[in-house]
Amino acid sequence: MTCSPEIFHPLVRVQHQTGFMLHLIKLCVGVDSLQELADWQKKRLKEKRAKGQKPELIHVTRQMPKRAAELLEGGSLYWVIKGQIMARQTLLELREMKKNGVPHCGLVYDKRLIPVRPRPRRAFQGWRYFEGKDAPPDIADIKGAKGLPENLKRELATLGLL
Repeated sequence: MTCSPEIFHPLVRVQHQTGFMLHLIKLCVGVDSLQELADWQKKRLKEKRAKGQKPELIHVTRQMPKRAAELLEGGSLYWVIKGQIMARQTLLELREMKKNGVPHCGLVYDKRLIPVRPRPRRAFQGWRYFEGKDAPPDIADIKGAKGLPENLKRELATLGLL
C-alpha cells in the first residue's frame, strides 16, 4: 500500500488489545478499501487546511457515548470496510457539538490509520462499544503480513490463514 506517512502508519505498535480497554466500532460506508479511506481522510485534512480550519478528523454522531472516560483511556475507533474490520484510529476527544440546534457528539480521532488483522463483521447501525479482548491485532504485530496487498490480506483472513 502506498499511503501518505502522515495518514497511514502500519508500524505503530500500541498495546491496546487488553481485556479491559474499551473501543468503538463503526461501519465505513461508501468506502471500498483501506487505501480509499486513507485517501479520503488525507483529502479532508487538506480541505480543512485550505479553509484555515484546524486539520483534524471528526466523525459526528447523534449520541454521546456514556462510557466516554473509558474510551479516552487509549481506546480506538475501529473501521469496518466491506464486511471486514480493517483498521483503527486512536480516539483523542469526544466533543459536544450542536447540529441544527440538536446535541451531537464529535468523535475526534488520530490521523494515523493503523491496519488490523481483517476480521468479518456483520452490518449494524451507528457505532457500538468494542471490548479490547475482541479487538483484532494490528497488522504490524502479525509476522509475515507486512506489505501484502489488501485484497490478499482479506482472503487470507477469510480462510483463517492470517
